[in-house]
Amino acid sequence: QVQLVESGGGLVQPGGSLRLSCAASRSIFSFSAMGWYRQAPGKQRVLVALISSGGRTTYADSVKGRFTISRVNTKNTLYLQMNSLKPEDTAIYSCNAAGSPYYGDSWGQGTQVTVSS
Repeated sequence: QVQLVESGGGLVQPGGSLRLSCAASRSIFSFSAMGWYRQAPGKQRVLVALISSGGRTTYADSVKGRFTISRVNTKNTLYLQMNSLKPEDTAIYSCNAAGSPYYGDSWGQGTQVTVSS
């Protein structure tokens, strides 16, 4: 099993930026897909962004053009750059790693992002 630890959340004003990081305890090279998900109060967890081992990215319509997902395999880290943040982006953000032939799917514990003036 691989442990994932998110960081970088916090309180930011509308229009501001944050960069989330997800550090893995082992190599992430073998994971075919890594992603960021978010869960707002009273709502289900939804996909925010996904990146394949080859670097192909997918975004939720609500964050296209504002968020950028990236992964640095040599640092065992997944990132989410969030720009032009809106109050509706407020949620707990969690990272996920899936599709490895060596490890089971893993989730981080989540980091709170609050967008408010």
